[in-house]
Amino acid sequence: MSRDTLFLLKPDFEDRAYPGRRFYCWHCVLIEGVLASFPKLAAQIDVERVAWPRPREAVIALVGEENQLLPLLLLAPETTSARQTGTYRGRAFIADKDGILAALSERHGFPDPHP
Repeated sequence: MSRDTLFLLKPDFEDRAYPGRRFYCWHCVLIEGVLASFPKLAAQIDVERVAWPRPREAVIALVGEENQLLPLLLLAPETTSARQTGTYRGRAFIADKDGILAALSERHGFPDPHP
């Protein structure tokens, strides 16, 4: 059975625009924390951690070169969401941290973030 796939950036990366510094994507780390807090729910989702440098070939193959910003939730085939931010070759995806968090609640039973 096909599942949603969540793409996150691997933490602790270098960006050539900022020599000598190390980084993490705070949107990705936020989502990592949610996944770690609810491991049984997280097991319902395929998670791929992608290196910082572009091109991000694993992402491009599924959502196109113009959609390789992360985090990104690629929805299972033949499913859609009111939260989706785009489609590529018939697959819907969400490329917005708040939309991803909402979709995790709506689609996979994660608790909602407290307002």
